[in-house]
Amino acid sequence: MAVVLNAPEVSIHTGMGNIVYGDGTAFRTWAPFASKVELILYDSHYQNNNEPSSAVPLAMEGNGYWSVDVQGLQSGQLYRFRITNRESNEILTKIDPYVTQVTNSVGKGIIREREFPWKDEHFQMPDFNSLVIYEMHLGTFADDPGDRPGNLSRAATRLPHLQELGINCVHVMPPNEFAADFSWGYNVSLPFAIEEAYGGIIEFKKFVDQAHSLGLAVVTGCLFNHFGPSDLDSCLRRYDGWAGGNGNGNGIYFYNDDRGHTDWGPRPDFGRPEVRQYIRDYAMFLLGECHCDGLRIDSTSNIWGFDNGQGWNNEGFNLLRWISDERHYVHRHPRHKILIAEDWHNDGWLTKPTSAGGAGMDTEWHSFVHQIRHILATPDDAQRSMADVAQALYARFNGDAFKRVIYSESHDESGNNDALARKIDHADPESWFARKRTMLGAAVVLTAPGIPMIWQGQEIFSITKFSDQIPLDWSRKERFAGVFTFYQDLCQLRRNWFNNTRGLRGQLINCHHLNDQQKIIAYHRWDQGGAGDDVLVILNFSNQSYFDYRVGLPRGGTWYCRFSSDWAGYCPDFTNIGGQDLQAEGLAWDGMAQSGRVDIGPYSALILSQ
Repeated sequence: MAVVLNAPEVSIHTGMGNIVYGDGTAFRTWAPFASKVELILYDSHYQNNNEPSSAVPLAMEGNGYWSVDVQGLQSGQLYRFRITNRESNEILTKIDPYVTQVTNSVGKGIIREREFPWKDEHFQMPDFNSLVIYEMHLGTFADDPGDRPGNLSRAATRLPHLQELGINCVHVMPPNEFAADFSWGYNVSLPFAIEEAYGGIIEFKKFVDQAHSLGLAVVTGCLFNHFGPSDLDSCLRRYDGWAGGNGNGNGIYFYNDDRGHTDWGPRPDFGRPEVRQYIRDYAMFLLGECHCDGLRIDSTSNIWGFDNGQGWNNEGFNLLRWISDERHYVHRHPRHKILIAEDWHNDGWLTKPTSAGGAGMDTEWHSFVHQIRHILATPDDAQRSMADVAQALYARFNGDAFKRVIYSESHDESGNNDALARKIDHADPESWFARKRTMLGAAVVLTAPGIPMIWQGQEIFSITKFSDQIPLDWSRKERFAGVFTFYQDLCQLRRNWFNNTRGLRGQLINCHHLNDQQKIIAYHRWDQGGAGDDVLVILNFSNQSYFDYRVGLPRGGTWYCRFSSDWAGYCPDFTNIGGQDLQAEGLAWDGMAQSGRVDIGPYSALILSQ
């Protein structure tokens, strides 16, 4: 039974939201336009009952914050805040903006202890040049057709599949509480709460802990550029009744003029220190309490700017800088937290360190995807430009290849456009052409300088346009077992598992052979150079096989074929052209002192090293 205080006193405990201590719980909230704030308690056995069982007043701290310590309240208790606006006397009941568990996005907050029996104290985030990311949507990754959304518990059962695949970083699309049950996750209404349809915060922590036990880092998608738009009335919108100077705005958490507009929901007011603190705390909650290894920050051009980067917002830019600096001080593995920006408009300053005036992002999604998808989806071989392939391979931010994430598929491309296989051959997306060219694209991604990313289902040749209501068809793992092996082999080579392809983890590339007539490109990849380091990649973007095809070599001696994508073990209708070791001949070619001859199949990739 809660102790109701006649004369509430300010809490002696630090923190926001509900803070469980000893024999009670503290509460703190920000409501600067309130004349009164009360804690409303509900009988936990009647979640749909909106009649409170009791009310506890909070004390005014004098700075817009209200707080109280209440003895006798423990985990599981349902609550809301009842807030009286000081100007209109309007009374609102709101979900705690800092709550980490709710009954649903329009329901009640739930008091929850923050402690968790973590077992991942020895996990270390891989070095950025070793990362291979796998983007996952929790609602569809492990689910059955026609069922409710997949959840964290079910997704965790598939994590061994990812370990088997050879990736080492899982990027989870935003898991925070959103309206309804089905969503991509980009309509967050309660940033600190993990979506209840996915299982809530305890299941999320279990998921992260299990991923770490398998050697997999976890990066989570998050949104600072907008919240909602749905279900904000239950929490953030007009939180304490104030609605801007003209009374038509969204309240204290948002800009209340033209700056508040985005195409997806209202933009937070980055000019208010309390809002900046809220978003900073949201980021640190994921990196600290939830043990996530990084964040993928959505649409940063709508944080540092307006209208997709058309205008400048220094308040938002400084927020990104603050989060970048602060992530180094979270309590766990501070030197290995990666910040990934989605941004198509600020390639220079975004990935510069804060010490040089930049935003301090480690890396960002790159337009590589648009160039490569266009090249692969073009029907006519004659229209494929090897110069465009080379341009995509050479691109980098601030002189660092690992400041870009490269991929041929993502939720954006598949969901807003279509699966690449369907772009290549809409009539028959399982055709030889579709398989050949999507797999060629994967070979480019996993051999190019940068941080490679695979979209869920690519490794089992999923051809379905992404929808939050269509789960992955896991029967395809058996049906396309060779495609899975293909991705396994590429991941292992990219991560230098056998200590003979270290150059694929390096910065350096030389596209020394561009044959636009026959649609072949070859490039040398290396880190320090030498045996076990130098890698030669040869790509054929045509529907033509070539025999005794000469390319320049960076070194003499024997070059061993580590990978040939035309191997029939990957797909039974592939033709096994190529795959032989290559002996260097002392004939200068492509500006190199050595050269050799290879066979290469149509739409195929070869990887050779010493």
